Amino acid sequence: MSTAQHKIGSGFGAHSTADEVLAGIDLSGKLAIVTGGYSGLGLETTRALTKAGARVVVPARRPDTAWKALAGLEGVELDELDLDDLESVRAFAERFLDSGRTVDLVIDNAGIMACPETRVGPGWEAQFATNHLGHFALVNRLWPAIEPGGARVVSVSSRAHHFSGMRWDDVHWRTGYDKWQAYGQAKSANVLFAVHLDRLGADRGVRAFSLHPGGILTPLQRHLPKAEMVERGWIDEQGNVLNPSGFKSPEQGAATQVWAATSPQLAGMGGVYLEDCDIAEPAVDGDESGGVKAWATDPEQAERLWTLSAELTGVNAFA
Repeated sequence: MSTAQHKIGSGFGAHSTADEVLAGIDLSGKLAIVTGGYSGLGLETTRALTKAGARVVVPARRPDTAWKALAGLEGVELDELDLDDLESVRAFAERFLDSGRTVDLVIDNAGIMACPETRVGPGWEAQFATNHLGHFALVNRLWPAIEPGGARVVSVSSRAHHFSGMRWDDVHWRTGYDKWQAYGQAKSANVLFAVHLDRLGADRGVRAFSLHPGGILTPLQRHLPKAEMVERGWIDEQGNVLNPSGFKSPEQGAATQVWAATSPQLAGMGGVYLEDCDIAEPAVDGDESGGVKAWATDPEQAERLWTLSAELTGVNAFA
């Protein structure tokens, strides 16, 4: 049921904004859940969706901070959720299901990047646990509200999935921890999750997508020392963004996930990785400028990850 990994010529591109891809789309009566929807790209995503008429539920690890960030936005609900705590995920999902509502859009936007070696839960590596396992458990627990609405589920990955495929012999990095490769594995997991969810959900009207939003300086970089960002050519010594680095604005960065969640151009499609508001091409060996790695769209690896994730979290809506 997946769609071929080739561009469709959407008419949008790297410089398109979330408002531009939503032009002419009326989301009145639609309900969205946007994890991390109060910071960085998530905040811009929430703003754009509510502007188009949607009601947005924002699960937040830091509710007080979230309320301040979301002040003045109409059509927003806030609830508490800590993705690296499966009990918190269960409690949030139960509160939402108790409301009796169905959900139309789920954007798994929250995440952490390149953090020092950190263990959560039963000793899981934090990036894999937060970016993938928490969202895996959330979507599976919310399935009774996702399926009836024929929702779209959007898994926010990154071009950083090029750094590493699944490290099957040691997914939790018990040895040889490398913060960037660990981030890469987590981002590959985000793509594989969408591949298999789409395979499971397509016949029920639920489609899933993953994407690279682009390079954007947001609070996602909070674990990176300034010196490292200077060395990478992202900023200068004064903290100014360097134009040659090609960073997008938050409005541009949010565009691809908003397009994935709402565009009629993607009707009947799913299971694919997107970038710059279009379906991405397969990555070319030796060229790290774009595209999706074969390991991230491999259906066998996607099913293997689903099985492992269900075992680790104890949750599987399709069991």
